Formats: sequence, structure tokens, C-alpha cells
Amino acid sequence: MKSPLPYHILPLGDHALTIELGNSIDASVNQNCIAVFHQLKQAGLAFVKDIIPAYASVTVVYDVTAIRKEKPSAYLFMKEKLEILLAGMDLDQPVSHRKIEIPVCYDLSLGIDLQEMSQEKNMSIEEIIQMHTNKSYRVFMIGFLPGFAYMGSVDEKIITARRIQPRTNVAAGSVGIAGEQTGIYPLDSPGGWNIIGQTPLKLFDAKRENPVLLEAGDMVSFTAIDINEFHIIKGSI
Repeated sequence: MKSPLPYHILPLGDHALTIELGNSIDASVNQNCIAVFHQLKQAGLAFVKDIIPAYASVTVVYDVTAIRKEKPSAYLFMKEKLEILLAGMDLDQPVSHRKIEIPVCYDLSLGIDLQEMSQEKNMSIEEIIQMHTNKSYRVFMIGFLPGFAYMGSVDEKIITARRIQPRTNVAAGSVGIAGEQTGIYPLDSPGGWNIIGQTPLKLFDAKRENPVLLEAGDMVSFTAIDINEFHIIKGSI
């Protein structure tokens, strides 16, 4: 007999609710979130406009106006529907994930915080790069910007707090570390992560059939390339 899924359902404004499955960065909790996300999508619930997985929760956005034409409380209606679905979910079903390799150039002209991190950690730049490329990272969620993947967790030796003073502009493709997370800026934007390199790949491209390169649940590994390879790949995209 399967164990009941521990969760809490909370309102999020007047047109969404959040299913909380935990409160930490944990691969097993996130795996449950991804499983719930996929099974809710497969259920084809009426009135649902979007389903958004996060680290330890899944948010369901619904058409409040359409529901209120039939029910007095859109939140209670959706909450009841989700409770029925959650009670019958089998989270032991395998959820496939993609393995994606991303080339990164760690040249100091692109990894603009590597020197500072090296001094702070009392480690060589080469050691930092090796630790960053030696692991596979789980994409826990997409957020902040279209296609920005929050991944974890980095080796504890290179965990680094966000910068006290964020930059007004971080170049698209920049690979950063913030706490135990690593991520890639999909667009030019302000940001406070410690930048250790840059990928020539486009994490977000509105011209693609699927504009976002990475999805929650993907497993990502980084491969170091030199500055010449970086420009060759970037020029071919």
C-alpha cells in the first residue's frame, strides 16, 4: 500500500493555489513535485490555465471567472478537485529526465568573479572549474527570467553567497553560483550571482519551437571549452 503524499494546499491570490510538498532544496521532494506536475498535466483539468513546478511546490493557475459562473468559490472548487487527484497519485511511477551537456568557457574575460572566488576560497581557479564540471546538476525549477534554470547542488567547497552589490547587467549565457545553486542567465539582465563562465548556447530563443532549452527535472553537466571554441560555437548559432 502506497504512503499518502504529504502536502498542504494554500491560496495564491484569487486565481491560483500552491501545493506545498516541502520547504527545502531536496532532490526527492523536487522529484515528487515533478511527478505531481506531469500527472496534473495528464489529467487535463478543466479551467486550469497553467501548472508551474518549483523546488518544493507546484502552483496551479486557474480561470477564476469561468469557475465562478458555476461555483461560488473558485478556490474551494479547485482545492477539492486537486485533493481527489493527489489522493490517487502514484509517485512511484518513473519520471524520465533528459541529460543535457552544456559547454562553458571559464576564461577570466567571461568568468568575471573567478579571481575573487579563488582568493576567497583559497583555491586555484582550475580547482573551482574542476569542481563545477565534475558534477551533474538537477534543474529544480525555471524562474526569474524565461528559461533561467535553478540547478543544484554545487560542491560544498564552492558554495558562495550572492554578491552584496548586484550588477546592473549580466550577459546572456553567463554561468553563476549563488549559495549551493548554479544557474545560467538566459538574457541580458541585472543579477547578483557570482559569474564563473559563459556558455555560447542560447537558453532562451523565441524563434525555437520550444523557446526554453532546459526544463524542471533535467540533469545538466558542464564541459569546459576554451575561448576560441566559445566564439566558434557562438558564431554558428
